[in-house]
Amino acid sequence: MTAIEWMIVVFLAVGTLFSIAAGIGLVRFPDVYSRLHATGKNATASVILIMTATFIYFLYEHQLFIGKILLTILFVFLTTPVAALLISRSAYRIGIPMSKDSVRDEMKPYYDNEKSSPAKNE
Repeated sequence: MTAIEWMIVVFLAVGTLFSIAAGIGLVRFPDVYSRLHATGKNATASVILIMTATFIYFLYEHQLFIGKILLTILFVFLTTPVAALLISRSAYRIGIPMSKDSVRDEMKPYYDNEKSSPAKNE
């Protein structure tokens, strides 16, 4: 095997491990916030690594430059963390409780101030 093939194998293996870790975190963590953290971070890393391996494979084995793969990497890198953040903020806003094992609630002061201040549109 060449060095490029080894690099592809390493990217695929590490991406697969990140994906497995995301699945384990989804099952094992106690609340929606920690589950979103596990899946958001690990899924982003796994997709980026696997798509990078795919890009390298097509570039060096078939001499094809596929810009769609690079756009996919960029899209996943930008949208998955934002989606996880917005889902967790929505869960917090509707009152889904944090785990009893959670140490801090850093969002509480912000939402307490929001509830106590009068609405801007009234």
